[in-house]
Formats: sequence, C-alpha cells, structure tokens
Amino acid sequence: MSFENKIAIVTGASSGIGAATAVAFSLQGAKVVMVGRNEAKLTKVAAKCSKPLVILADVTKDADVKRIVDETIKKFGQIDILVNNAGLLRNGGLIENDIMPAYDAIMNVNVRGVVNLTSLASQHLAKTKGNVVNISSAAAFLTPMVPGSLSYYISKAAINHFGACAAAELAPHGIRVNTVSSGPVKTDLFENSGIDVKYEDFEKVVALGRVSEPE
Repeated sequence: MSFENKIAIVTGASSGIGAATAVAFSLQGAKVVMVGRNEAKLTKVAAKCSKPLVILADVTKDADVKRIVDETIKKFGQIDILVNNAGLLRNGGLIENDIMPAYDAIMNVNVRGVVNLTSLASQHLAKTKGNVVNISSAAAFLTPMVPGSLSYYISKAAINHFGACAAAELAPHGIRVNTVSSGPVKTDLFENSGIDVKYEDFEKVVALGRVSEPE
C-alpha cells in the first residue's frame, strides 16, 4: 500500500509509538499532522519528517480537538488516516481512596479524547474512505501488573470496545476502524506517570523475553 500524499493525523506524536508512527508515515510519502502538548519534543520529531503540520493541542480540550481537524482541513483539504495514540497513565488505587483524580485524567485522554476526535474527523474520513487506528494495549485483556494502574487498564478495555463499535457504525460510510493492542513497548509512559516500574519487570512475562521498541 502506498501512503503517497495521504493525510495522516497522529496524536501523541511527540514521543514513543506516536513519534515512530509519524516518522514512518512521512518516510512512506504521507503528509503528517503531528499533534502533541510538548513543543520541544514535537519539534525534535518533526525534524525527522518531511514538512509536517505540527499542532500543539490537548485532546482533553474540545476547542483544541476542533482546531486539530480545522487546521488539517485548512492546510490539506482532507483527512485519510487518524491515529489515536495520545495516552496517559497516572497512579491511583481503590483501597488508597485516591483513584478518582487518576481515573478522570486517564479517561479524559485515553477515551474521551479518542471518541471526540474520531467523531469530528469522521465526516472527512467518509469522503476519502479513510482509516482510524486506535493504539490500545494488551492491558485491555489483563488485570494490572503494577499497583495503582487500574484506571489505565479500564481505559484500554474501553478503547478496544469503542473500536469495535465505531467500526460497525462507520463501515457503511467506507471508514475502517482498527485497534492495535500491543504488549510492553519502551516509551516514556511510565516515566511520566509517577509509577515506580521497570521495563525489565515485563520481560519476565513476555513470551519472547523482551520489550518492544516503538519502531
């Protein structure tokens, strides 16, 4: 499949899977719209892409989500691919009675942001018979390995079911929706979460005995 001149929006493009996805699309000829909150990191990744549209935006803010779509259409006139990659992990548990701040923050990014952006992009994706790719996690099928990460696991289960339901609703309009539920991948997710965990801990439970790289 050629991505030449396809317009691809990638959220969470400043690091990890999002950054690797943006660079890979650009190398395949796509015109990439890079979305993220960290300007310095976005700029660094953008240097590896060919003339990307860089948008500083927070997917939890409705005005920002609308601006992502509006700026993309203004510059490129269409949307072919939407990669919902932006994600958040925060510490919070039931017995400690500190789960709700983490739950609200995580669900706003990992679920609400995905549903909102997919909805606003859908009318444009219908015109191009485009694609939505949701980046989920194997956490959707598991119980937490790491204390305090319950809300993250819930959010990924929600994204998997959203993907299936969205696929059914959007298929008559020619839009495909797929969800990628990867195992452990080396990103800055844990570093930014405040949760004390090492990727080496995951190597013990992965069949191949290693953790994946974003690429």
